[in-house]
Amino acid sequence: MSESDPALMSAETLLALYARRALSPVEVLKAVMERVARYNPWVNAFAAMNPRALQAAGESEARWMAGRPIGLLDGVPATVKDLLNLSGFPTRRGSKLTEARPATEDSPSVLGLKSAGAIILGKTTTTEFGWKSPGDCPLHGITRNPWNRDRTPGGSSSGAGAAGAACFGPLHIGTDAGGSIRIPAAFCGLVGLKPSFGRVPQWPLGAFAQVAVTGPMTRTVRDAALMLSAMARHDLRDPFCLPDEPQDWRRGLEDGVAGLRVALVRRLGFEAPLDADGEAALVGAARMLGEQGALVEEADPPLPDTRALFGRVWGVALARLVATIPEERRGLLDAGLVEVAEREGGMSAVDYLAAEALRIEAAHAAARFHQRYDLMLCPTTPTAAFAADQPTIRPAEALWRDWAPWTFAFNLTRQPAISVPIGIDEHGMPRAVQLAAALYRDDLVLRGARALEQAATIPLAQPG
Repeated sequence: MSESDPALMSAETLLALYARRALSPVEVLKAVMERVARYNPWVNAFAAMNPRALQAAGESEARWMAGRPIGLLDGVPATVKDLLNLSGFPTRRGSKLTEARPATEDSPSVLGLKSAGAIILGKTTTTEFGWKSPGDCPLHGITRNPWNRDRTPGGSSSGAGAAGAACFGPLHIGTDAGGSIRIPAAFCGLVGLKPSFGRVPQWPLGAFAQVAVTGPMTRTVRDAALMLSAMARHDLRDPFCLPDEPQDWRRGLEDGVAGLRVALVRRLGFEAPLDADGEAALVGAARMLGEQGALVEEADPPLPDTRALFGRVWGVALARLVATIPEERRGLLDAGLVEVAEREGGMSAVDYLAAEALRIEAAHAAARFHQRYDLMLCPTTPTAAFAADQPTIRPAEALWRDWAPWTFAFNLTRQPAISVPIGIDEHGMPRAVQLAAALYRDDLVLRGARALEQAATIPLAQPG
């Protein structure tokens, strides 16, 4: 791979070259599509491609030539996860049970990117209704990790993670209800930001509306902040959306971590698993932050057992989903999804409200913890990416054992969290750590992630 290849460049680099007329959006799109043609047949990152992308790139090129770009992202290639509406395309959600009827309007985050001038390449694959972390679904089959085709890219933003690692454009929209941005980001060597709940508007709301968010998946922290600037715009369709004025989230990104108090967290309400490479990455990240002036000490937030809590939220959402599907068609669903729904489907309203009350207690405990600590530092995943063809067995246990033990707590508390790559293990796979901050302090997680990124640069994947 050549560093002069436009497909490998960050969004910020592309925009600077556009401004100097040293590169055009059409040239960039052609370079990206050459990579898609070469690698996507086995990566399988796309649910649908946009046949109008080249036309949009030409229109962007004309704007740049006239010195009149329309927004922060004019001419930058981007993808949309197939849980979100993209006007003119069906939203299939990885399921054989959804209709192929095209959506008539864009989801808010998609509208934000389009309004900023981004070129939408297409829609990326997702696990069925975003229910799990392994990167496969009944509709589109298995999506594979560009670092190693035998490994999963993670999920549920499986196609976004794979597309980012394969350099199918620099910007990718993911969604995250229990780790679905951060897990594939960790497995694929990307930056994955789960913003504060309400930061990025969502509509229509999905199965996990009370804990899910939409956010950026990119190859750099600065691109994640840039992308968030386009996505975090108030939209009246989402009644939970923050009414904040738009801002450039790159502001303050280079301020560093000197003087920030960082808690090195080893327990999020239970003893989560972590392998030796993950422990080494965690300790290394703590050292990197300390060397840059952060005050790092081991401390755990006083959370309840988040396994049982998230299991209820997850299971009830899936049970509600399955209940909307005629019984004679449920055989088309991912068998693991049905298993979890049946396990939790008998929960009473009283039990569900008790779980919601406990979720709020967990959010309160996290808020109190952040009165002392600016950031939490913990792993993103218990291991590197596992086998892409690995069957889903006992998903209720796999959730907290193999998939998301380090991520779902921050969905329950609704605070911002970001996964940032920290190194490569002995098998050539990326490893990552996670930073979390108090609710609405998205600026702090971006700032901390930028400090780690500067200390721990890793190479791009080389698909083969």
